[in-house]
Amino acid sequence: MPVAERHESYVSSFEAFCRAPEAGPDWLRAGREAAFTRFLDRGFPTTRDEDWRFTNVAPIAGTSFERARAGAISREVLATLSFRAEAAAEIIVVNGRLSRTLSSLDALPAGVTVQSLREHWQTSARPDVDSSPKSRSVAQAPSVFADLNFAFAEDGIVIDVAPKTVVASPIHVLFVSVGGPVPAMVSPRLIVTAGDQSQVSIIESYAGTGDGVTFANAVTDLRVGPNAIVDHVKIQREQATAFHLAQMSARLDRAGTLTSHAITFGGRIARNDIVALLDGEGAECVLNGLYVADGETLVDTHTTIDHAKPHCPSHELYKGILDGRAKAVFNGKIIVRPDAQKTDAKQTNKALLLTDDAQINTKPQLEIFADDVKCTHGAAIGQLDDDQMFYLRARGIAEVDARNLLIHAFAADVLSGVKVNAVRERTMRWLEEKLRLPEA
Repeated sequence: MPVAERHESYVSSFEAFCRAPEAGPDWLRAGREAAFTRFLDRGFPTTRDEDWRFTNVAPIAGTSFERARAGAISREVLATLSFRAEAAAEIIVVNGRLSRTLSSLDALPAGVTVQSLREHWQTSARPDVDSSPKSRSVAQAPSVFADLNFAFAEDGIVIDVAPKTVVASPIHVLFVSVGGPVPAMVSPRLIVTAGDQSQVSIIESYAGTGDGVTFANAVTDLRVGPNAIVDHVKIQREQATAFHLAQMSARLDRAGTLTSHAITFGGRIARNDIVALLDGEGAECVLNGLYVADGETLVDTHTTIDHAKPHCPSHELYKGILDGRAKAVFNGKIIVRPDAQKTDAKQTNKALLLTDDAQINTKPQLEIFADDVKCTHGAAIGQLDDDQMFYLRARGIAEVDARNLLIHAFAADVLSGVKVNAVRERTMRWLEEKLRLPEA
């Protein structure tokens, strides 16, 4: 389809948005226009682009999405998505707009400030206007989807944790996309800043309701201060007809620690671009993930861990379970810069194919410019082990139960690192529902 035709719906939506009060003050509108111009100049990526070689976004480019209108969800539906019993506070964003009536902002612990992005933009003095997160690695160019997000982002969440604040229970941020008769685009943004010596746990989850087609184009920015500890879990359970493209960037200062788990279940096309910049000596990063796909789903994960300073360890474990005709892509890059001596980086990617039609393309990358480092990577792809199945069957375990046990054990290797019990248990239940497994 000609580029002009593919962008026509976005142009008309953007022009209408810029005339609305939601577009913000003049300086913000100028930033939006610059980002949208870059988006038009570059266009959607194609399979000729190396980073999109195995992910064809033509279904997104060929759909005329409109900016999502205000939506609503019932408290009954919300109860199935909520972690309110375990969370210090729960923040609900519906179709990109903060819902104060559904959120529990009054329960925020001392030292934690939550502000809607719209309020933040309205009250801020004119900052540097940039579509890409501030923590983005210098190795990464701003994404075309980050530009598209900034152009249309109507609201979002800004969480600030004061220095030396310790938040015992997690903060849950739930983004819900409500489908309707017209394909709708939602542009969520989440910014989390953890001050010096603070500790916080963030659950970031995405879900969809309704029968329509939705496109969630999300941007997350994590800023981990000196000696701060951030535990982050992202859960994505969009509708089977939904598109979910997300970019997460994290910057770690001196001795900062980030542990992040990305759990992906839903969507017709789901992609996570994750960049962690270890920008302070002694910073430590753990990036783990589990993706489960069936049917015709495509799940794409691109990670970059950028070691910019010395004495920074990083660990990465990603596992995928693919059923039906599902496809997956994993591209994991580790960069070690010349000053990043004494780096210790480990990366592992494993995929379990439950059918002969499931496919995965995996590409580990190491770019090392220092000489005193330890860096390893490994990838393994296969089906359920016949010897393990025989061992279990020989001990009187039925075939379906043996298969169930092996799948649970494969996923538990990642999920065991999730610290919130309710998240870990519910995620395993969702896995069973996704793959139609009997209960363990």
